[in-house]
Amino acid sequence: MELKPGYKQTEVGLIPEDWEIARLGDKTTKIGSGITPTGGARVYKKEGRPFIRSQNVGWGALLLDDMVFIDEKTHTTFPDTEIKIDDVFLNITGASIGRSAIADNRVQRGNVNQHVCIIRTNQEELHSLFLNYLLLSNVGQRQIDSFQAGGNRQGLNFGQVRSFRLPLPRKSEQQAISNLLSDVDVLINSLEKLITKKHNLKQAAMQQLLTGQIRLPGFHGEWQTRTLGDLITHCSSGATPRRNIPHYYKGDIRWITSGELNYNRITDTTEKITSEAVAQTNLKILPKGTFLMAITGLEAEGTRGSCGIVGEPSTTNQSCMAIFPTSELLNEYLFYYYVLRGKALALQYCQGTKQQSYTARLVKRLPITLPSTTDEQAAIVDVLSDIDVELTALEARRDKTRALKQGIMQALLTGKVRLI
Repeated sequence: MELKPGYKQTEVGLIPEDWEIARLGDKTTKIGSGITPTGGARVYKKEGRPFIRSQNVGWGALLLDDMVFIDEKTHTTFPDTEIKIDDVFLNITGASIGRSAIADNRVQRGNVNQHVCIIRTNQEELHSLFLNYLLLSNVGQRQIDSFQAGGNRQGLNFGQVRSFRLPLPRKSEQQAISNLLSDVDVLINSLEKLITKKHNLKQAAMQQLLTGQIRLPGFHGEWQTRTLGDLITHCSSGATPRRNIPHYYKGDIRWITSGELNYNRITDTTEKITSEAVAQTNLKILPKGTFLMAITGLEAEGTRGSCGIVGEPSTTNQSCMAIFPTSELLNEYLFYYYVLRGKALALQYCQGTKQQSYTARLVKRLPITLPSTTDEQAAIVDVLSDIDVELTALEARRDKTRALKQGIMQALLTGKVRLI
């Protein structure tokens, strides 16, 4: 195959002729990790020296919400693992192998445990932020994967880390690439913060509007607390077609499982079934707008209180309960109310020893607070729906920016695209 002019073929792929392939160990002043202090959880403090564990190293960012600290005495027992600003952290054991991040002043002069490798670059030749992006790119991840027996991410040793092959431009180009990618990260982080702010706003709005603490203009009258049994015509769960008949799962009818209930509007499903499967299993096609709630496995934090709205006509499995309100209760109002109160209700009302579940009888006992008119319910739904529309747009923009960053990163870090 004819090479693109100005490029050369190397062990990491096609790169510009003026780039070099370098061994990571030759461009660093330190590659090493720490130890776990003896004493277990007792050694961790609420303040002191920052102590970085693998869960604190994300995909390019430090995750410090659950960071622990160690005291000065413990710190002095392994000074070689003291963190300096611009150190690159690389997770080298466990499920999070390959995640990396850059040390900043929040963790300066702290320590790391044995699952985190500190890579300190020779700043004259290798920009640390450039290395961080390179480790997270396909070039870095392919090399990390190549050292994992059977692809099961068992672990990396320091010799393997030192042997990583890096496609390197001049330091000035490394800096320019890092600056551009860093600017994209700033944009992504600002979107994340705005999304978090909107989520908090939505939570506060639900708490105030769905309990009557704040009334929308033009509405008066007493609110009431009733049970779902008083406000629904019926409720029903679905079923699972026989798995030993494979062609049942080769149809085009949507089949919702409880794992797909994520406080969302479900317009597509992982699995689809045939009309024959629907008939043989006595399933019902639920109309668009039907409210669904998870009714089994509610002992699990991720399932307890989960719910959704049918976005397109669908069937469900037996772990989803479809609720059909009377004219006194709007589907969308019920959805938002359950988003707010579903977890607390499940803890109070579901039953079971090992597996916590709802039955139709228990579901009908669930209390709901609501205005006496559906006009006020609809007005509340409109406010909350508008917030959801804004959130959806922000999340789509963030996801698009992330995807754009991945494409840019791959192009820049292999020299396919050069900065002027």
